Amino acid sequence: MDVILWTLRRGEDDVVNLYNYLSGLMQVSTGGNFLNFGYWDDSTKNPVDAQTNLCNIVKDMAGFKESRHVLDVGSGFSEPALLWKKSDPDVTITCLNINQNQLKSASKNANTFGINLLNSTAVKIPISDESCDRVISLESAQHFRPIKDFISEAKRILRKNGSLILAIPVLSRPSKMSIFKIGILKFTWSSEHYDIETIKKTIQDTGLKTTEIKLIGSNVYLPLAEYYIQNRQSLREEILKRYPSYVEKILFKSMLKMKHAAADHTIEYILIKCTK
Repeated sequence: MDVILWTLRRGEDDVVNLYNYLSGLMQVSTGGNFLNFGYWDDSTKNPVDAQTNLCNIVKDMAGFKESRHVLDVGSGFSEPALLWKKSDPDVTITCLNINQNQLKSASKNANTFGINLLNSTAVKIPISDESCDRVISLESAQHFRPIKDFISEAKRILRKNGSLILAIPVLSRPSKMSIFKIGILKFTWSSEHYDIETIKKTIQDTGLKTTEIKLIGSNVYLPLAEYYIQNRQSLREEILKRYPSYVEKILFKSMLKMKHAAADHTIEYILIKCTK
């Protein structure tokens, strides 16, 4: 019952509670600490490969070589930041997360690699004006409500010519019916379900300039769903060690719905870079 209420209400506390409950499910299902759907290509062998791919694609879009200070908003267990820091050790990375449990779990590795951790909401960021070169939200902005407050905050803390990079699951088009069409997919995609045009317009309204957009849904949803379907038996055995059987059944049905919603273009996944 709690999970259902958290999913329906989707307030900040609800999202924290939901991720505290479900992050272990994603860890068991993927075998790693990344909390994203991943980017799948012909060389991808497993979910962690896919998730690493997505992190690297976001890093390349951000342009870390030209950055001094990067803010990762909604940083999860800081696994992307650890990956980025290892490849670009001179970049200062701050991980912002409202979830204290995730920050606590990330603290040991973060301290080892010199990554800063900040416990805060994404819509009121305690960082001074024009202090960051890049602000990144890797599969987290779909939870920010209202998203315009987060984007305004990102603009405020970005230096001139700095960039905001969003990696975000979205609805393909604005439609009240689309919410009903995704059905049980809400379990694995518990968010505000923003559509592409809303995201683009919100960025424009804040005064940021969109410089790059990539639609990558075909490399995200379908292969992820197929992986789970094909490996369900072994994944189910691992999930049942930590969760009741009905959770796995809901997850499986959600993956089937994800496959269908992606095939009929109800859902999309976008990467957006916008510059101040």
